[in-house]
Amino acid sequence: MLSQKARYLISFQYSGTMYSGVMETPPHQATLGVQNYLEKAAEKLRPLVPVKFVISSRTDTGVHALCNTAHIDIERSGGKPPFSESVLVQALNRNLKHEPIRVLAARRVSDTFHARFSALSRTYVYRVVTGCSCPSDLPVFERNLCWVTQRGHLDLAAMQEAAGLLVGTHDFSTFRSASSELPAKNPVKTIDQLEIRPSSGFLMHHVKSSDLKFWELEFTSRSFLYKQCGGNGDVGREETDYP
Repeated sequence: MLSQKARYLISFQYSGTMYSGVMETPPHQATLGVQNYLEKAAEKLRPLVPVKFVISSRTDTGVHALCNTAHIDIERSGGKPPFSESVLVQALNRNLKHEPIRVLAARRVSDTFHARFSALSRTYVYRVVTGCSCPSDLPVFERNLCWVTQRGHLDLAAMQEAAGLLVGTHDFSTFRSASSELPAKNPVKTIDQLEIRPSSGFLMHHVKSSDLKFWELEFTSRSFLYKQCGGNGDVGREETDYP
């Protein structure tokens, strides 16, 4: 009996502190990527062929994801029917129980769906804190979750005015990191939304007095240049087009 290959859209989140980023790295590397652990968890499902996670959006070392997405193809041996969506989520999370990675949802999609190329937009949120002299002064629940600036304040009005100049379609050549791929990449991108706003820290409402002030910078675009919006202290959130 022939096995039926099934494609799934996988939504997952992770705390990126202990990973080299989301993308797969060579197995001999000291710090691995989130993809390495996802695919190791999928191995335990005993697929007919190894499962590859095609991830929609990259994140760098130390960057977290509230929700990233990927598509996978699973073909079971012995003519077994495809996994149900709920069983697949439970099985992957059971195999990931020792990692700060969690599969949020799985959805059957058509064979033409592609997590990267079907994505409608990508959103990155940067968290900044003021009123803190050094990272070690941060509350324990904020460690590795925000960027500490030595400045005592931020000029919110000036930042919002500057942000308005970045919204729309522009040549972002000066905002990207060097890469061997640069000559082949179009530096013109469109920022759909850029919002800068005050925010609250985790559990800070339980602190009686604190000089800490938190801020969020949220960028949304269909695509970004290489490391245009990468770095520590940010959180990715993916909005994906479902077929």
